[in-house]
Amino acid sequence: MSVAHLILVGMMGSGKTTVGRLLAEDLGREFIDADSALQHKLGRPIPQLFKLFGEEAFRQHETAYLRSLPEGDAVISTGGGVVMRPENWRELRRLGQTVFLDVDPQTIISRLAVSRRKRPLLETENWEEKFMQIWNDRRDLYLQADFHVVAETDEFYEVAQLIRQAVGL
Repeated sequence: MSVAHLILVGMMGSGKTTVGRLLAEDLGREFIDADSALQHKLGRPIPQLFKLFGEEAFRQHETAYLRSLPEGDAVISTGGGVVMRPENWRELRRLGQTVFLDVDPQTIISRLAVSRRKRPLLETENWEEKFMQIWNDRRDLYLQADFHVVAETDEFYEVAQLIRQAVGL
């Protein structure tokens, strides 16, 4: 078995956390949800962190968190914006192999229609337009991942299996 972390990147609402948990369980690895770990470390929910300190401060904490992670073989789910900073890509590459979990934007919009209040970047009246702007801004960055897995199903276990196949596990 590989000694490198397997790191999921992709848009908010793409299923990184759910798929990551299933994948980690299937592989017998630890699962790390970077957003949850950051919330725990900073003592506040991410939306509150955005409101109090702004996105840039949050991104700095996100980078510091990545730098603090040791090498290992966990499955790590990252926040959707982790790809925005070049220094994060250096840390992700140091930690292991990255997988872009690519989900159709309209599928994600349907998922987010229920939970968007938890998404600080979408707290706007025209949230669907804002989502598409973010998607367009980030897509090429996600494509820098070592592996690209297109998830055309909401069956998260099947998506986890697609990732296993893509990375050869």
